[in-house]
Amino acid sequence: MAYVDGEVHTNGLENFWSLLKRGLKGTYVSVEPFHLFRYLDEQMFRYNNRKGYDDKARFDLAVRQIVAGGSPSTS
Repeated sequence: MAYVDGEVHTNGLENFWSLLKRGLKGTYVSVEPFHLFRYLDEQMFRYNNRKGYDDKARFDLAVRQIVAGGSPSTS
């Protein structure tokens, strides 16, 4: 088993799951399993747009994607 293969490694996935668990246990506290995919979509959007965006720019991006009819988790 290899944890690193060139530029492919497991650190990004471990970081994502850590942030997701922190959000579910700290920010949202009570999450219904039925809505879990929505929380996962939000965390994917935040993770995929964490670099190069401040909070205002990330919010503007999300609103533009919602108005355009696209899912906020797509870039």
